[in-house]
Amino acid sequence: MQRQRRFKDKLANITIGMGGVTVILSILLIFFYLLYEVWPLLKGSDLTKGSSVASTTPSLYLDADEYNSRGLRIQADGQYDVIDAKSGTLLSRNPLPLPEGVTVASIKKGSVLSGLIGFGLSNGQLLVAKPQYTTQFDEATNARQVTASLEYPYGEQPIVINADSQPLTTFYVRGDESKLVVLAKTSQGLERLTFEMSGGEEAGGLSLGFGETSEGSEAALTQTERTLLPYSGGPITEIVLGQDGVWGYVFHDRNQLAIYSLRNEPVLNQEITVAEPGVDVTAVTALLGNISLIIGDSRGQASQWFQVRKETADGEKFELTKIRGVKLGDAPITALTGEPGRKGFVAGDKKGVMSYYYTTSQRLIGQEQVSTTPIRVLSVSPRSQGILVQSEDAFSFWALESEHPDVSMSSLWSKVWYESYPEASYTWQSSSGNIDFEGKLSLMPLTFGTFKAAFYAMVLAAPLAIFGAMYTSMFMAPALRRKVKPTIELMGALPTVILGFLAGLWLAPTIEASLPGIFSLLILTPLGILLFGMLWSRLPQEKRLFSEGWTPILLIVPILLIGWFSFSMSKPIEVAFFGGDVRLWLESETGLNFDQRNALIVGLAMGFAVIPSIYSIAEDALFAVPRHLTNGSLALGATQWQTLTRVVLPTASPGIFSAVMIGFGRAIGETMIVLMATGNTAVMDWNIFEGMRTLSANVAVEMGEAEVASTHFRVLFLSAFVLFVLTFVLNTAAEVVRNRLRKKYGSL
Repeated sequence: MQRQRRFKDKLANITIGMGGVTVILSILLIFFYLLYEVWPLLKGSDLTKGSSVASTTPSLYLDADEYNSRGLRIQADGQYDVIDAKSGTLLSRNPLPLPEGVTVASIKKGSVLSGLIGFGLSNGQLLVAKPQYTTQFDEATNARQVTASLEYPYGEQPIVINADSQPLTTFYVRGDESKLVVLAKTSQGLERLTFEMSGGEEAGGLSLGFGETSEGSEAALTQTERTLLPYSGGPITEIVLGQDGVWGYVFHDRNQLAIYSLRNEPVLNQEITVAEPGVDVTAVTALLGNISLIIGDSRGQASQWFQVRKETADGEKFELTKIRGVKLGDAPITALTGEPGRKGFVAGDKKGVMSYYYTTSQRLIGQEQVSTTPIRVLSVSPRSQGILVQSEDAFSFWALESEHPDVSMSSLWSKVWYESYPEASYTWQSSSGNIDFEGKLSLMPLTFGTFKAAFYAMVLAAPLAIFGAMYTSMFMAPALRRKVKPTIELMGALPTVILGFLAGLWLAPTIEASLPGIFSLLILTPLGILLFGMLWSRLPQEKRLFSEGWTPILLIVPILLIGWFSFSMSKPIEVAFFGGDVRLWLESETGLNFDQRNALIVGLAMGFAVIPSIYSIAEDALFAVPRHLTNGSLALGATQWQTLTRVVLPTASPGIFSAVMIGFGRAIGETMIVLMATGNTAVMDWNIFEGMRTLSANVAVEMGEAEVASTHFRVLFLSAFVLFVLTFVLNTAAEVVRNRLRKKYGSL
């Protein structure tokens, strides 16, 4: 018999020990899996040099396909070369459709999304082209075959810009399937020219856009507008059309910039100096979307500028504002190009140093010495996996590996000034319908929302649960306690999805319709309970129907009456004191916005879910205080209340603290209630009438839509990792405090 007992004890010890080890291993596996998914965000980038080919005549334009297989190289001799993008090997040479004896005077890229290239010709004309890459798979070799060429969406006939045949050197093109806009420095001055596509229907077929109809006939390009802009500056060095063509940026006189509003009739909106005295603007490019300008100067500094709406004496006005700058080196910047699909840019300087910088994260991703001569042309492949570099004496290819340049500690936890925003802010906006969208992945509003939801839940739950536990353990009749405690613990079994559903679809509209009644209830309930208790204490002992330990049952009726009275008086109170609409009164008188699903709803619903955990643990801790301590206190003449506050509470404080921290941890990690009852607005405001978005709810909402291995996907895992670490730190701190309290009061 003893042998069997020892065997069972040993087996139980082994089983319990293995269970504990399994739990620890499971937690560690979760930790390392989350870290594994997050780790790529923390990695840097790699710039690896490929091949380099000497060139005696520097290219004016470079481009590559998304696989870095084929590329285009254009020089001033009227030919364009198809090359192997990685090696620079010449594959074919093709003529541009130029008039006899005409050469290319300059080449300007249009907006990234359009992919247009403008050729300014030596006779004052303009030719617009677009790189075209066709991919086919060879079934025999199972290899990808890419062919490269130039197509001419507005026809092969050059457009006359300078009627006096002066070379066209400074201009910018922007176009789509129906219209082409050119802003150029012409012999007449600074002009905007608009051309429209026509002839598709007249040609007998449905127009397919970009110069071709359904029957293959070319559509005609017709000039519809030619406007001279008011310009009185010196020599123009660079022109850019920004943000859907509504802004014109004209750089002149070394470091001056004239900004034109082109929405209707062109108007000079602003004239500013973009560099310090004695510093020249040496290179300009626009980021994806043409909202931001990147300006490089002779000091080796690059700066980002975009339009910001500001309040002035004349009302609201857009002003081009410097947002951020970075010192890339001590040599003048000679080349700039933006990334085709992201908000980063690559710069090259006079000493042959190439730098890759990402604006949103404010990270200098990589910097390499790629040449010994000044860099003249840069091009980033569509997937940002390769950079083509043309210096004065060589062409080179550099492989780029940078999966998540848009994330940094600064962009995650600090304020970031995003494009078109009036100021730096904490913002979470992970997706948009625009291709040129700038991801806003700040974790601050999500972390703030997590703490806000937990705070309001604990404001409701902690006092009710702890005071309820105090009364149950010290004052309630044992028979009633045996019924009340299991009932409250049974509340914890209610699925939180049901609570969230009820909070979002029933509680939120009910509170919105009866907001004065809710606040009346919060005020009148404690007052009514105190009044009832005072009246009950004044009754003679022989007229009391219940003993002291059963009196909580009597409170049910007064509480129900107070609730009925509060809600029935809600509408009259709203009409009498708040002009009939308390929400409008809050916004007009106090400046507080009211959302139907807000922190008040979350506090009520999540507080209801958290109460059972706090109550059960706190009540057990209070009830477990040794009876000899309470009996001794009572025997020495202390009242039950004095015994509770001076003996029982200090002794049970470690357990009560654990109960509060466990409840707080559950509120931090709660998902379904905050998902369904908060509105999921990622705002940072302690206003109880506004919603929030929490880390857990954000993961639940967006994980199913996130592209696997994308920055958005990994930042969601980072949210889960932050939540994991946050709860671990809270629980660890709670355990440390609990042990100290136990040591302090354990000798009682």
